Amino acid sequence: MEKLKFLETMTVEEFKSKMSVNKIEVKQNPYTGKCFFVYGFETGAVSEKFINGEITNSVISQVCSPDTGDMFYMLHQKGDGGAPTLATL
Repeated sequence: MEKLKFLETMTVEEFKSKMSVNKIEVKQNPYTGKCFFVYGFETGAVSEKFINGEITNSVISQVCSPDTGDMFYMLHQKGDGGAPTLATL
């Protein structure tokens, strides 16, 4: 499986405004243990790092799977897009 292609990244507040929702809820599938988030009547993926408490600065990105061409939203740690942050000015 190839790495996901990140198309757009935004803060959680920017995402909620863009999608016209007041909240997003992170839920866990009781059968698989995987997390997902719900906004309105839609769902998005959640990084596996969430369940380990490794997400301290969450953002939401629209990503594309190079294998399938599927596009979806994913909640993840800021900076997890493959390019490390060297400095914040």
